This record gives sequence, C-alpha cells and structure tokens, in this order.
Amino acid sequence: MKAAAIDRFGGPEVLGTKTVPVPQVGPGEVLIQVETAGIGQWDPAERAGEMEGYKPGSKASFPYVLGTDGAGTVVALGEGVKNLKVGDKVYAFGFLNEKGGFYAEYTAVRAADTAPVPKGLSAEQAGVLAADGITALQGVEDTLKVGQGTTLLVYGASGGVGHLAVQLAKRLGAKVLAVASGADGVELMKKLGADKAVDGRSDDVAKAVRDFAPDGLDAALVLAGGDKVNELLKAVVKKGGHIAYPNGVEPAPKGPEGVKATAYNGEANPKVLGRLNSLIESGPFHVEVSKVYRLDEVTRAHEAVGKHHLGKLALRIH
Repeated sequence: MKAAAIDRFGGPEVLGTKTVPVPQVGPGEVLIQVETAGIGQWDPAERAGEMEGYKPGSKASFPYVLGTDGAGTVVALGEGVKNLKVGDKVYAFGFLNEKGGFYAEYTAVRAADTAPVPKGLSAEQAGVLAADGITALQGVEDTLKVGQGTTLLVYGASGGVGHLAVQLAKRLGAKVLAVASGADGVELMKKLGADKAVDGRSDDVAKAVRDFAPDGLDAALVLAGGDKVNELLKAVVKKGGHIAYPNGVEPAPKGPEGVKATAYNGEANPKVLGRLNSLIESGPFHVEVSKVYRLDEVTRAHEAVGKHHLGKLALRIH
C-alpha cells in the first residue's frame, strides 16, 4: 500500500510517499481503508522523534507511518469484533499505533477506538474528528463537568480542539466566551454559537471576560499556553473554579489560589465515542477543515501546521 512515512526522525523533508506492507489485523481490531486522515498539531513533534517513547535513538521501527486519526471503510475484522461489520463507514483513533498510523491507504486499529461516522459529517470532517473531538469532550464534560449555566472560557477556540469544545459545551448548556485567533477565528466562533467571541491577538480579553462574567468564570478550557494566558486566568476565574488543559500545553496553565487546574489526555473508549456521536447528532454540527492535502503533499501539510489556520488540516488518502 501507499503511505506517507519517514525513514528517520527530522523536519518536514523526511516525509515521503512510500510503499509499505498492509498491516495485519489482530484480535479485537479492524482494518480500515482510509479515506481521510487528520493532521494533528502534535504530528510534527512525533515526526521529529519528540514524543514520549519515540525519542531519537529509540526502537521505533522504520519506515514509520504517522497519523493519529482518520476515517474510511471497514474492510476486515479481527477475531472477537462484534460491534462493527465489513463495509461500515467509520472514524477512529490510534495514538502512536505500533501497526502504523492513518497517513496510509490502510490501517489496523482497535475496534474499541472506532465508531460509525456521525450523521451529517463528510468524509473530510470525520477524518479529523477523533483525536480533537475526544479531547474537547473529555475537557468540557468529563474534566470540567460543565452544565446548564456554567460560564466557560475556551482559550484557543478557533483551533481543532477549541471549535469543537465550543459547540459541545453549548450542547451541554454552558455559556461560552471564546478567545479565538484573528478576525476569521472570531467570525467562526460567532457562526458556531459562542455567546461572546474575542480576538486573543488584538482585543482586551480581560475586559471582555469581566463583562461576560462579572463574578468570575466557573471554568476555563485552555488550549494555548503563555504568560499572558496565566495572567488572564488569575484575574478572571473565581474561587472554586476549575481550569482544564490537555497535556502538552506549555507553560502549564495556573489560576489564582482556590482554583483547581487539571491536566488530562484525550483517550478513546467506546463510551466517549458514543457520547461524542450522540451530542454531534443532536443538531447541526460543524467540523472546520481548513484545507485538504493530497498524500503526496504531506510535506507541505506539515509545513502548514504551525501557521495560522482555523480548525484542522487533513490528508486525502483515497
């Protein structure tokens, strides 16, 4: 099969299209013919050998296929798989998958980390959904436990996780102030139903938050780090409030005394995928795919990851 793979760790130039074996499907796994793969913000770090367990000089086997999530069609079932069948349109999650990632024509992943494509989403949208959708949902619901009337700040709202978190939090009843990047990010937040949207680059965010929640915020989901963010959090999250952030946000967000700060990982399981699908299918839902690259454009795609874009980038495989 064709895959975008690396023979060594390094910059975008180490990526190339190669012919590699189709992975064998094992017990409890499904083989997916990949249509679209998501390009994660963390993919360049994985490509460079900076992920835990994949340091330069580690035993990662080459050629190494990247790609944490994607969507396509189930073409084979491993022993014991009952909840899926050949021909199902699915999306799936497979972080640091030893059998290879989604930048390939086929990938083998755990059936437990695979779910039917939610109604109303295109192949491109489903292909970028799993990692960021899981991270968004586990941030707002499982960690922050937002509900009816919760005042929530989503910082980094126009990115892959953020724009999904805004919509999921609204479905859960929260009042959401979205801090986006650029005028296009603010416009997207307004379209997605944020109660208030501001530009983190140019607006007075602290004033906007005070106007939005005069008594202080109940919760904050922080998806971008920096001293400016921590100064803001210390000024606007009320005592007894809660800050959540995915592992990898640096420096670690901190609030004032009396405010809990929790780091977490987005981790797939059947319950969270089912819950994600249920919330998405409960009304119109938008997954922002700012650009879709061909498999042979993977180097360009990785060069674009660190540049301004809304939502997520994708690779079209089939």
